Amino acid sequence: MSDTSARVADSTGNWVDTLAPQWAQPYLRLSRFDRPIGSWLLLMPCWWSAALAAGIAHDVSRLPLTIVLFFIGAFVMRGAGCAWNDITDRDLDARVERTRSRPLPAGQITVKQALAFLVAQALVGLVVLLQFNRFAVATGIASLAVVAVYPFMKRITWWPQVFLGLAFSWGALMGFAVTFGRLDLTALVLYAGSIAWVIGYDTIYAHQDAEDDALIGVKSTARLFGAHTHQALILFYGLAVVLIGVALASGDVRWPAWLGLAAFALHLVWQIVRLNIADGALCLRLFKSNKHAGLLLLAGLLADAVMRAS
Repeated sequence: MSDTSARVADSTGNWVDTLAPQWAQPYLRLSRFDRPIGSWLLLMPCWWSAALAAGIAHDVSRLPLTIVLFFIGAFVMRGAGCAWNDITDRDLDARVERTRSRPLPAGQITVKQALAFLVAQALVGLVVLLQFNRFAVATGIASLAVVAVYPFMKRITWWPQVFLGLAFSWGALMGFAVTFGRLDLTALVLYAGSIAWVIGYDTIYAHQDAEDDALIGVKSTARLFGAHTHQALILFYGLAVVLIGVALASGDVRWPAWLGLAAFALHLVWQIVRLNIADGALCLRLFKSNKHAGLLLLAGLLADAVMRAS
């Protein structure tokens, strides 16, 4: 087994490298705790839906606890999902420059060890999920089917980002399931808008690996859109703003939520204007900036919920 302190090529100088015990570092890297942007992006639709549902219910009394539980759940389930992704992709990752230093292809941990850590994180996620009503529990468990098939999609379709969107946007349903014990049209439209957002930002992310993916036969929307990526982003980011706007209108939100959506939309426009698909470092920065886009929308939704509850 190789040196467990060896760092991942595209994630250096983080808290895992500098503060975590050496024995824990491969596990934390496996679950991307050294680069938590994916967890934040998974969390955003959870928080959006929780805030929107609280506003519709005119009751924010349970919102702080829901926000905390969603935070814990998103980070551990993102970690479990990354472990599953790396287990299924370990041979492909070994052939890509950016990913060959990840713990599994680098030999820092075994598949059995990775599976054990996956199960441990999933159990924490289950404890979080069991704090909610039965419908929310069932809704959360249903997401596992999408998570399980996602890593295989890049082998069989040019649209793996759609399946990532289905998985990463599931939280848009969870806020309504937790608050109302049901899903309605507002939740479903918010979910669809989030899926369009994920397709957009993960296309930007995938441009980092487009050349390596072409060599090993991995498909992605980055390769599919190629030089037409800007036009595709206008379509998907535009669709995201429109669908989320429809969800907000359906939820009868007030002006703070619309202000948040406007800020969200302007951030997406800025990404499209700035994007240069040949610049991998810029693609990564723009991808990561979607955390801030999501927080802008969240701020508006939280202000709206508080205003309607008062």
